Amino acid sequence: MLHHEVVDKLHARAGRLRRVDVVIVIRSERLQLRELEPQDDEFILRLLNEDSFVRFIGDKGVRTLSDAREYILKGPVDSYRRFGFGLYLTSLLDSGLPIGICGLVKRDTLPDVDVGFAFLTQYWSRGYAAESAAAVLAFGTEQLQLRRIVAITAPDNHASIAVLEKIGLKFERMVKLSEHSPELKMFGPARQADRA
Repeated sequence: MLHHEVVDKLHARAGRLRRVDVVIVIRSERLQLRELEPQDDEFILRLLNEDSFVRFIGDKGVRTLSDAREYILKGPVDSYRRFGFGLYLTSLLDSGLPIGICGLVKRDTLPDVDVGFAFLTQYWSRGYAAESAAAVLAFGTEQLQLRRIVAITAPDNHASIAVLEKIGLKFERMVKLSEHSPELKMFGPARQADRA
């Protein structure tokens, strides 16, 4: 069972009332990560349609708030139910302002769980991706007892590659998620000998 910290907080955005109890899954120095819920549709719609998201992660076909809610329910929420983890809404600790998503993904075509992240471009180059991904790795290994966590990224996504290397992952090999998908770089945990 996951250890959750329940924080009472009232969120109001665009005149819509949100849940009072927000479950914080992970907290780091500057960030908090919580489970996504359908009410996060506006943020997800914006994030998934940023040019950088479409270029490096892919076009998820999310064009409306309804599409965003469906993405949240069929993706992260289903993953929480099936695996006990998933992608989490990542917000600034001091303000609660959502800036991205980060978490763990179990794909049908990869044997290992992988860490994934995406942030609004205005929050790039501030160390948020590395801070959240490192916290997710620690959560996955310490709390969830996952034996091995990897990461995948487009070969030309130099910013993500730098984050993965910063959190201690090393390039292992090229992989394809399906027969017709592009090749991706896969990073895995550094071997003990590499860390010495």
